[in-house]
Amino acid sequence: MKRRLKKQKPTKGTPSAVLLSIVIHVGLFLLAGSLVVFTVVKQKEVEFAPPKAVERPKMKLKKPKVKIKKSSKPKPTTRIVTKVQKANMPDIQLPEMSGMGEGLGGGIDGFDIMPDLGETTLFGDGMSIGNDFVGTFYHFLRNRDGSRNYLMDDYKFMETLHDFVSNGWKASDLSRYYHSPIKLYATTCMFPVMESVMALKAFGELDAFKGSHEAFDYSWVVVYRGKLVCPVAYTNGITFRFWGAGDSVLVVRVDGKVVLNAMYDPTSSFNLAPRWQSTSADSQKYFLGAGKSTVGDWITLEPGKPLDMEYLFLDWAGVSFGAMLLVEVKGEEYERGPQGNPLLPIFKTAEPSRDLVDRILKYLAPGELSLEGGPVFCDFDASSKIVAPPEPAETKPNAPESPDEDGVRSWTLKDGKTMEAKFAVVIGGQAVLKTARGKTRKIPLARFSKADQEYIELARPPKFNIDFSKKSSMRMVPPGRYSGTAEVRLYDYTFSARLKQISAGEYNHELTVEFFAIGSELRSNSNNYILLDRQKATFTPAKEPGRSFEFSGKPILLCNSILYSQRLGEKYSTYLITVTDERGKIIQYASPNKWLFENLENLKKLPVGKCMDKTCTRTYPTQPKSWRY
Repeated sequence: MKRRLKKQKPTKGTPSAVLLSIVIHVGLFLLAGSLVVFTVVKQKEVEFAPPKAVERPKMKLKKPKVKIKKSSKPKPTTRIVTKVQKANMPDIQLPEMSGMGEGLGGGIDGFDIMPDLGETTLFGDGMSIGNDFVGTFYHFLRNRDGSRNYLMDDYKFMETLHDFVSNGWKASDLSRYYHSPIKLYATTCMFPVMESVMALKAFGELDAFKGSHEAFDYSWVVVYRGKLVCPVAYTNGITFRFWGAGDSVLVVRVDGKVVLNAMYDPTSSFNLAPRWQSTSADSQKYFLGAGKSTVGDWITLEPGKPLDMEYLFLDWAGVSFGAMLLVEVKGEEYERGPQGNPLLPIFKTAEPSRDLVDRILKYLAPGELSLEGGPVFCDFDASSKIVAPPEPAETKPNAPESPDEDGVRSWTLKDGKTMEAKFAVVIGGQAVLKTARGKTRKIPLARFSKADQEYIELARPPKFNIDFSKKSSMRMVPPGRYSGTAEVRLYDYTFSARLKQISAGEYNHELTVEFFAIGSELRSNSNNYILLDRQKATFTPAKEPGRSFEFSGKPILLCNSILYSQRLGEKYSTYLITVTDERGKIIQYASPNKWLFENLENLKKLPVGKCMDKTCTRTYPTQPKSWRY
């Protein structure tokens, strides 16, 4: 026991060793801890410190010219470009601004698309003359971006337009619906009963739904805006009122107030301006188009004080529509029509052209109004603003010397000898000439001068087989919701001519071929013909494969319809093809109707799309009968 106690006593001195061990372990722990801390800090500095060092100078330096050029400038530039590309102009809601129109709402990059400036339509032309009204076409069956609007119905269509009329005719109220980028400039508001697809055609929207083979000719509205000025002839001012008829609706606003609300059915719940009522006993008394005319409020215009004016018309049912605006000057007397109605002049800001009159007469029943006389709401000479494009002159190349009336001409041989003779024929490489004394001479072709050889070549033109062809496709416009027996068909015609040489020998001179496609009116009481298309082309037979040549024109749209039991439109009837050489001489023609060739000079003067008689002299279209009486 003592030995054990002795052995245990020294253990009391072991704390120094233990303490040493503890110190060593603590040192190792601190050393390890310092290593871990150092490593962690090191990693944090590598991961996070550099971005902070880069960002801090950017935040502190307000005008770091050098650093902006090296690092900051490219990134902001890229972001700006991206924003411009994403901006969709039709989606931008612009505040109402007077005089700005609606050009920023459509077209390409905010610019309006111009239609064919050479085409005259009832809806206006593609070029302004300074005193016209600018028309915008809205189609409620499409959204702003042109996609199909499947949520539209009759009530929503009329409700939206009611709000538009009640809230000051703000273009922004219609911005959610599609509007055509084409603007048309009209000098009248004269749309007798006609096919609704004519509105889509005029504004370039006829083929918007072509993929589905439907025209969708309803739920559209056209809004016209302009200045109503005192006619220059009325030096002391003028007091007048509008008479109008709308199928379905025609609303006119002057100086911020509705002055006419003409409806096909005044009792209809689809009333865009219910607060306005006519005060005239003549309102709804006389037929005008498909319905009866409504008489508007009196308006006074003073010289030099123009007033803002807007008018709109629409079609919500399909197939047909109408909108006509007439003028009654206070104190003036007018001739009377078959109903006892005053033959009032049409509203106009310029005298209608012959082309415009033709288009009106095509649909206008006689005895309802006057296309002549009446005030012209323009405060300057509008005729000075209209510059008719000059008709292109037909240039003829230098042709060889022509013979006299007897066919006698002067011939020059390569050896310098000359003679007077008439060309007869070529036989076996020799030209047969007949002198004035009746003698016949045979001279090898190689002996003639170059000019004489060319004359002989032109005097022996080739013979052709001439074929005229037409290709057509038909589109049926969906029947209107309330159209009854009405029907509209659209025909796309493409006319072409083909020539194939059937005579022997090469012909190395240029020929001009021209064709005329002729149609006729569908009305039973009409004897009129119509020039549907005219095309011209040149070719050299020897340079054409197989010595044949074919060319065609662009598709021509013909509209055939039955409206209120009357047939309108035109159909293809016949053709004329002429072949002319370098001398300007017609060497061959083809037509089932001789009278066309006999009146070729008159036919060449006729504009495409216009009516003519059998002498190819321009005539007015045959007017339809009255729609209602």
